Amino acid sequence: MVARRVHRSRPLLALAFVVSVALTVTSCVSSGWNPPADLAAPLDEVWQHQEETYNNGDLYGFRNYGWDQIFANRGSINYCVRWDSPAHVTVAQRDAIHTALRRQVKKWVDVMVGHNGWPYAKVPVTIVGWAVRDRAQLEWTDTSVDVYVDDIRENAPQCAEPCGRFFHQDGNYASCPGGAARHYDQSLWLTSGFGGGAGGDWGQRLGSEYFLGAVDQSDVHILLHELGHTYGLDDFYDWSPDVGGFLMKAGSATRITEFDAWMFRDWWRHLKSRYGY
Repeated sequence: MVARRVHRSRPLLALAFVVSVALTVTSCVSSGWNPPADLAAPLDEVWQHQEETYNNGDLYGFRNYGWDQIFANRGSINYCVRWDSPAHVTVAQRDAIHTALRRQVKKWVDVMVGHNGWPYAKVPVTIVGWAVRDRAQLEWTDTSVDVYVDDIRENAPQCAEPCGRFFHQDGNYASCPGGAARHYDQSLWLTSGFGGGAGGDWGQRLGSEYFLGAVDQSDVHILLHELGHTYGLDDFYDWSPDVGGFLMKAGSATRITEFDAWMFRDWWRHLKSRYGY
């Protein structure tokens, strides 16, 4: 198995404990690296810290960031939903979960559009499968998604390993029943009673009750935070640059702030050469 960094958000991410910081993310059309002057030094500080700490100093050697997945698919992402709950899921709930996931992914992609050679105006998200312990929990009969029943890993249902990028980073999905088109890059792992969140190259994990309660919100902040980890962004539990509240500093913001956006763009600045940009 390929080692991956796992980030776990503290339970203080629960809505009642989060301070809302309403900062506007500036639309950026740029051919280079031009952060606001007051953010330049903190951004350099963050990047240096990431270089020193990420994967035991092997930040550049890791090849399964969300960035890598987008480029492997030529501009898209596939998901599997791991339904780690005894509850039933209606068609309306399924569709609301899909819509909310797409909306949150788009918020991160939008900060890249027009910036520093980023090539994609959109990154479509396709939910190709659901994993569940009991098929009767899923209250639909259509075949819009593949359904995997009682395939257990980490004491939770999962979609088939032959279809998962985490298990096949060489892109060989020859053993996936639906072929490469039905592979999944990340999992949205929804666990009953789970507090806070976790995220990494494998996807994002959060509470099923929390997510169902937040599907209509513009900013599902725990998912946004964990998505940041999938693309490499760090946690800030033991230190923080002096820039005030921001999403990746758990508990200090509920949406992507200007500083989050520029940290995200900084990853592209340092990784884009691996994709020929």
